[in-house]
Amino acid sequence: MSDNQRPVSRFPIPERLDDLPQDIRERIEKVAEKTGFIPNVFLALAHRPDEFRAFFAYHDALMERPSNLSKAEKEMIVVATSAANDCLYCVVAHGAILRIRSKNPRLATQIAANYRRAEITPRQRAMIEYALKVALDSARIDESDWQPLYDHGFTQEDIWEIGAIAAFFAMSNRLANMSALCPNDEFYTLGQ
Repeated sequence: MSDNQRPVSRFPIPERLDDLPQDIRERIEKVAEKTGFIPNVFLALAHRPDEFRAFFAYHDALMERPSNLSKAEKEMIVVATSAANDCLYCVVAHGAILRIRSKNPRLATQIAANYRRAEITPRQRAMIEYALKVALDSARIDESDWQPLYDHGFTQEDIWEIGAIAAFFAMSNRLANMSALCPNDEFYTLGQ
């Protein structure tokens, strides 16, 4: 159960970390040591070890690699697309990360509610607009969608990265929604 007594997920979560494969247990313990709690997504995926490893490997490849996008900008993409996909878990969890990385306690709420009115640059607005098209209407993307990004100095590699983050979190949003993944209470106050 989460702190607010709702189940973490519709699916099983481990009763004890000691029952998990060592690499997964160590990753969860490292995150818990850094944050002071275990984000529920780690528990929800832990019952499927191969998927846990694949999910976090791709997550890290996108979100942790050096890039022309700042870590805060990557989180802006996650928050905007997760809001469009109605994913409570990802909006709350990544909203907390965005507040911390942007050092702006208002930004995550603004982006989730209406990115067009958020305290962001025109460059970041173009980035979010493209990410939303990837998340919601990817079959209609063509080269004309890239021009606003080029106009703001994004490269083709940056465009791939924006799209890959949006696509990865579209999958994550669907997993969180189908499993009724409950956000940790701790996320609501981080970075406020």
